[in-house]
Amino acid sequence: MRIEIKSTDRLGITQEILAIFSQHSWDVKAIEVVTKYTYVNFERSYILFTEIQSSLEAVEGIVHCREIELLPTESRENHLKTLLNRLPDPILDIDEQGFIIAINRATENLVSDSSIIKGQNITQFIDQEVNSLLVDKTCSLALEFLNKSYIADISPVLIDDKISGAVIILRAMDSVGRQIAMMQSREEQEITNIIGNSAKIRVLNQQTLRYAELELPVFISGETGTGKELVARALHNAGKRSKAPFLAINCSALPEHLLESELFGYASGAFTGAQKGGKPGLFELANGGTIFLDEVAEMSVYLQAKLLRFLQDFSYRRVGGITELQADVRIISATHQNLPQLLENKRFREDLFYRLNVLNLVLPPLRERSEDISLLAKAFIENAAIQVNQPTPIISEQAMVVLKNHRWPGNVRELQNVLFRVVALTPADVIQQEDILLALAQFDAREEVGVDIQAADAVKDWSAAQAIFEKSLLTELYPQYPSTRSLAKRLKVSHNKIAMKLREHGIS
Repeated sequence: MRIEIKSTDRLGITQEILAIFSQHSWDVKAIEVVTKYTYVNFERSYILFTEIQSSLEAVEGIVHCREIELLPTESRENHLKTLLNRLPDPILDIDEQGFIIAINRATENLVSDSSIIKGQNITQFIDQEVNSLLVDKTCSLALEFLNKSYIADISPVLIDDKISGAVIILRAMDSVGRQIAMMQSREEQEITNIIGNSAKIRVLNQQTLRYAELELPVFISGETGTGKELVARALHNAGKRSKAPFLAINCSALPEHLLESELFGYASGAFTGAQKGGKPGLFELANGGTIFLDEVAEMSVYLQAKLLRFLQDFSYRRVGGITELQADVRIISATHQNLPQLLENKRFREDLFYRLNVLNLVLPPLRERSEDISLLAKAFIENAAIQVNQPTPIISEQAMVVLKNHRWPGNVRELQNVLFRVVALTPADVIQQEDILLALAQFDAREEVGVDIQAADAVKDWSAAQAIFEKSLLTELYPQYPSTRSLAKRLKVSHNKIAMKLREHGIS
């Protein structure tokens, strides 16, 4: 039985109440006292409430006495437990020795009997020492709990600046993967985001919808700037894995060892500076979802072999690890390079190509679908106007003719950049032909260089002629080899030299 006693704020009244309970030999299980209120939980159920009520009449200052369901502390604990049980992630509260004090329902659901976990030391269920969890500031680390991988968010419990335990939230890898996917792109990319009404785009949309229903690898080929990642995201979002993570990585952007650890993760202590507890890779984080390997042709021969091994049964090990892991992922890969030529030159594994190229999508360059330029231009102008916070201008017929006649070596990306510059720098309500020509002249350095080479007074000396040739060459090749590493391979020079020359000539 639990009762609430309201009284005046009189010194000694609580002692008088307890004295009466002692006289009647009533066993008090718990008592809580706050100003003007005394809450009591009696151990024995045979005590009558009317008997308690009448015994308290002799105490001066009692306002009322009534039965209640729970003591205030019990009520707060119930609310807290209900809150924790509603959270989908497993939560554990451990003391300073690592013993599990409390868990929520999500943790209980991991085992058939919650007593297996409660009261036990957490080291029985994880792959690390307890000291890695008892830290003095909030942190996250990768760990295995009950032989399943999680990212653990650890919040220390401090009493008088001393660590007395920790609260641990275990986040599943696919949950972390979805958060990373949202950070990579906050926009939902659908088939409808592929702008165009040309015959080639209609065929592409039909193929994409058909391939989305299948669980097979897809290889996307197309020139730089044609929208390969957009199509990959649309493919993912139209399929059965749309609610699972979509994670993308550019294989040309990282050195071999970093790309390997990004894809496969690494175990604790795998190398100097490795994060304590290791780190999950993208295959682990995207479990159940899709991995997009952009510029896969830039992958080293070593990583090509490791990726091939993974694609055979979707099992792998973290770098420096011994545990065999499984990942249920769909692979979408892409490149702008001529893969048949790379295969002929033994720069890309033929067996890996056939693993990746089960289904194939070829993205047409913008020059082959010039009828879509007006639709694309309208969409890009509207988006640019929103970003620069100004009214949406219209584009004149003469300006549109210029856009349609341009070859667009950078494809859709180049068109988007040119129109953004035009909108940002043109305050008028109408975009004229001159505005487009000016922006194209700034973007398309090849035309400028061609004029300079033909002009007799453009070449002042040997160094100037060499600089003009370098700029012309780099401007021509960089859209086709859009990373310093790939361009260095093409020209058979060092990576540093290409990076220096690109900076020198202002090419980006």
